[in-house]
Amino acid sequence: MQIISQPSTEQHLPFSTLLPALERMFIDGCQVPLRHNHAIPGSTDDDNGIMLLMPAWQTGQHLGVKTVSIFPGNHRKGLPGLHSVYILYDASTGQPLAVLDGDTITSRRTAAASALAARWLSRPDAKKLLVVGTGRVASLLPHAYRCVRELQTVEVWNRNPASAHALVERLNAQGIAAKHAPDLEAAVRRADIVSCATLATAPLIRGEWLQPGTHLDLIGSFTPAMRESDGDCLRKASVFVDTTEALLKAGDLLGAIDEGAWAKEQLTATLEQLCRGQHAGRRSAQEITLFKSVGSALEDLAAASLAYGAWEGAAAVNGQG
Repeated sequence: MQIISQPSTEQHLPFSTLLPALERMFIDGCQVPLRHNHAIPGSTDDDNGIMLLMPAWQTGQHLGVKTVSIFPGNHRKGLPGLHSVYILYDASTGQPLAVLDGDTITSRRTAAASALAARWLSRPDAKKLLVVGTGRVASLLPHAYRCVRELQTVEVWNRNPASAHALVERLNAQGIAAKHAPDLEAAVRRADIVSCATLATAPLIRGEWLQPGTHLDLIGSFTPAMRESDGDCLRKASVFVDTTEALLKAGDLLGAIDEGAWAKEQLTATLEQLCRGQHAGRRSAQEITLFKSVGSALEDLAAASLAYGAWEGAAAVNGQG
């Protein structure tokens, strides 16, 4: 069994190959049981944690499981609150093949899934991207979106302006023309694509700000208590999700349902249906589209299989196989 480091995992997951790998996995399909969620008691309530287990497999190909440990109290110890590891197996024999960096797989496949959806949901002439948030996923979004749209400008908004300025500086150093957006409402109104990757628990984006033709991408809300948009956003938009699991856990959807602004029967399509050509996506230049993702073990398996295959090929070339 190989141990593939974080830098190596990242190196073997360029968005140029990760997006097609995700698309192919959505087309081919795989087995994805519901994720396991286990409470891990600590010595005090502040030290309590959660362990998530996310398995997926394709018969005769690969089997994988991502373990995610979430310990919110770690900030008092100067540690990240979330760690994850991905274990990849041969699905024919059960033989362990590799352990990969789960955080890298999660962040890169998340950004890639948003960009993949935007291929069908954003206007083909979309050039202005607004990134809301400054974390690991947010920092990757401009790079992923450049695989599907010819971006001319990227704006960054965050509650903490210093964090926004820091991300803008990094993006500019990476060759992406970026600038700070001090006014969120004004930035949303002039954006072609608005992509949110935050841990917000109250709406940041208002439906009244969305202009005709805007594509709204919501990443952060993966529990019922989290929310990045108000009900009016869903009322005005054609709503798409990565998987129907989003209907069970995404605060953006559940909150809008509770308010009577939207109903699950109004769901337009899933990312799988877009990839398989079962829905055409955007129907007009004036349509407002919304993509809500909560993540799927299918995406993790696609990314891990891609990274392992690329690592294996590089090792063979270098005589390390």
